[in-house]
Amino acid sequence: MFQRRKYCAFLTAAGLSLLGACASIEDDGPQGVLALGDPARPVMAAVETVVTTDPAVDADDPALWADPANPARAVMFGTDKSDGLYVFNLDGGVRQFLPSGPVNNVDLRNGFPVGGATRTLVAASNDQPGGNGVNIYLFDPATLTATDYGFIATPYEPYGFCVGKRGETFYLVVTTKAGTVHQMTVAAGPDGPVVGAPRVLTLGSQLEGCVVNDRADTLYVGEEDVGVWRFDFDPAGPAAPTSIARVDLNRIKDDVEGLTIMRDGGVEYLIVSSQGDSTYPVYRIEGDEHVYLGRFAIVDGDVIDVVTSTDGLDAFSGPIGPFPRGAIAFHDDIDSPNPGQQNYKIVDWREIRTALGLQD
Repeated sequence: MFQRRKYCAFLTAAGLSLLGACASIEDDGPQGVLALGDPARPVMAAVETVVTTDPAVDADDPALWADPANPARAVMFGTDKSDGLYVFNLDGGVRQFLPSGPVNNVDLRNGFPVGGATRTLVAASNDQPGGNGVNIYLFDPATLTATDYGFIATPYEPYGFCVGKRGETFYLVVTTKAGTVHQMTVAAGPDGPVVGAPRVLTLGSQLEGCVVNDRADTLYVGEEDVGVWRFDFDPAGPAAPTSIARVDLNRIKDDVEGLTIMRDGGVEYLIVSSQGDSTYPVYRIEGDEHVYLGRFAIVDGDVIDVVTSTDGLDAFSGPIGPFPRGAIAFHDDIDSPNPGQQNYKIVDWREIRTALGLQD
């Protein structure tokens, strides 16, 4: 039987005890206790996913989508590391399930040309037994339906994954436990997806989360026990990484997991999943500078439970479904009152803005 307890992060300065955020965790789980460092501001989730057909969903990474012409038409993709890819409505209910096997990270980009039509490219890393690669899906904005489009085999075991776009060219980015990053073009061929020769970047240890900033032509990669790095996304650009944030047990506690970018009021924010203490540091992107603004934690609400040990997260900038200014989706490793099932939570971006005191 799981028992829920409250843990709080404190800092002591000039004899004053400053209360940070309280986060509930399960007694027998190793994660969730806030690191002794910068206090995390509490926020609450507005939506959580519910799967009634599987009591043991092995969730990992979400990706949000909204119709550019009508943002009320919106869905969220979510991986199941054992079974396949879910498509959720933004009330948390299941819309569709694609039994693709053990998919890990998922990402998407609009405007993918295929067969004279335009679709949303959705892709997910897959480390299925006996074969590694990337599953490709096509999402039809008219019907809000995803279909399998093909599988791209890789000679290495994929782990983290993201999608990027430069001009009209789409890219798949795969990270590995061996510390390599594989960036490759993808296009529609006569018999399915076709990829180009990969550009390979290297870091020193296990990687997972990544996110491409299409506007700035940059790639951010999380090295789990080290920190966050930025690369030039231009395939002809320099291969040297730039350190953006380090695992310091103050702002970030290992493992570094998901990364995402939120755009709001002309400002870009890099948001990190600090899995070791279930918090989310936020950095304002100012060209080459990344200004730390604080961090938040998702705590128990009246209906929806605390979020702990997040792997993937995804921000949607601008109106989406019931969220007029944007939202962020988070993986949660233990859903209460269903401890055998992991799920996804969605937080209104306005709540995070208020918690961190962000200004327009």
